[in-house]
Amino acid sequence: MAFSPVSKLAVYRTLSSGNKVLLGELAQNRQGVFFQYDTDYLNQYGNASPFTIKADTSIQLAPPQPHLGLHGLFGDSMPDGWGMLLQDRAFRQAGVLPQLVTAMDRLAFVGDHAIGALSFSPESSFRLTDDDDVNVFELGQQAQSIFDGQTDEVLAALVAAGSSGGARPKAQLYWSRENTNSCSTRPKKNDDAWIVKFTSANLALGHQEGICEAVYLKLAEKADLNPPEFDLLSTPKGNDAPAWLAVKRFDFINNGTNPSGRLLMHSACGLLDADFRSPSLDYEMLIKAAGQLCKSPAAAKLIFRRAIFNLFASNQDDHSKNWAFLQNDKGQWQPAPFYDVTFSPHPFNEHATAFCGYGKTPPLKVIQKLANSAGYKNWQQAQIDIQQVVDVVATFSQVAFELDVEKKTVKEVQEVLDQRRHENKHLL
Repeated sequence: MAFSPVSKLAVYRTLSSGNKVLLGELAQNRQGVFFQYDTDYLNQYGNASPFTIKADTSIQLAPPQPHLGLHGLFGDSMPDGWGMLLQDRAFRQAGVLPQLVTAMDRLAFVGDHAIGALSFSPESSFRLTDDDDVNVFELGQQAQSIFDGQTDEVLAALVAAGSSGGARPKAQLYWSRENTNSCSTRPKKNDDAWIVKFTSANLALGHQEGICEAVYLKLAEKADLNPPEFDLLSTPKGNDAPAWLAVKRFDFINNGTNPSGRLLMHSACGLLDADFRSPSLDYEMLIKAAGQLCKSPAAAKLIFRRAIFNLFASNQDDHSKNWAFLQNDKGQWQPAPFYDVTFSPHPFNEHATAFCGYGKTPPLKVIQKLANSAGYKNWQQAQIDIQQVVDVVATFSQVAFELDVEKKTVKEVQEVLDQRRHENKHLL
C-alpha cells in the first residue's frame, strides 16, 4: 500500500447525547500543523481549550513541543507508550516505517477510538480490520507477550483496543453489566466503557500491580477524592496475576443509545502545554488552573487534597497527563476523577509534579501557600483535610489484606509509606 502523509483532518466532538458536531479542521504543511475552529461550534459550545487556543476562527499554528507538533487539545487524543508501540507494529506490518509517520497520521489512525469526545476523519486506511467481539483473556495474554518482548505479532483487536495513553499494557473495551462475559472494541447499545490494565512480571510490582492499584482507588474513595469506578477481573487459569484491574471510563456516557455520549476530556498536559515526559508541572499552577477553569473553590481544594494524598501515599508518577478536566455540552468544567493513582515511588523520591518547586518533603510554608491558593480560610481548616487524608493512607495494609494482596508486597509498600509519613510529619 502506497504511503503519503495526511495533510488535512476534520475534527468532530461527540456530545453527551451521542450526536457529533464539527469542531474544526486540522491541516499540515512544512511549517507545521494548523487548526481552525468551525464558526457554528464556537457560537454554540465555546472554547474547548481556553488556555492555549484562541476562541476565534483564525488559523492557529501548533507549537513544535511538547505534543509532537500538535495543539494540546489534539495531543490528548494521541497514544503514548503502549498505544504508540501497537501503532508502530501495525504500520510496520503494512510496510510503513514508523519514522515516516507524522502526528497527523497517528490521529487519523486513532480515528474515533480516542479517549474523550474527539474523533478524526478520514480514518487511516492503515488501521487493521478488527472484529467487534473479542476475548479479554486472549487480549491480555497477547498484551503480556508483546510487553515482555516474547512476540512481534499483533492481533488487530489489540490494536483497536489500544488507543488509550500510558506505558503499561492495557485495552479499551466495552461491555454491559448484564453480560460481562461478552466484550467488544466498539460500543453497543447499553454498553459501558472500560480500560482493562494487564500485568507483567516486568512491572515494578509484577503481577500485583493491578490489585495494588485497586487498593489505592479504595483509599482514594475513603478520602473523598472521587476516583473512577473499577472492577477486578479474574484472570485465566495459569496466569500469574491474581486479577486484572478494569477502570470504568468517566468520559463515556451510557445513555442507553447507540452511539453513546461523551464528555470532552482535557489533560493538564494538553491544557497547559506541560510536558508529561519531564517535571514541568507544579501543584500551585494546577490548583490555580482548577479554580480558574472550573470557577469553583471546591475544585481547587480537591486538587490540594489529592496532592496531599500523593505525597503521603508515594504516588510520585503524578505527571501532567495524570491530571485532567471534563467539559460538558454547556462549556462547564470540572476535575476528572482521580485516575492512575497507585503506589509509584521514584528512585530518587521525586514527584513529577512539584510542590512550589520542591520534588519531595515540601516545607510547611510551601503547603500553607498551596492551601491558601486552594482557597482555605486558614491553615487550621486545611489541616483538618490533611489529617483526614493521612489517616486514610494509614489504612493501606488493612485494605490490601482485604483484597488479598501478597504479604511480601504489602510489607514492601508499607515500609515506603511509613518513610513518607516520617519525612512529612512536620505537616501534621
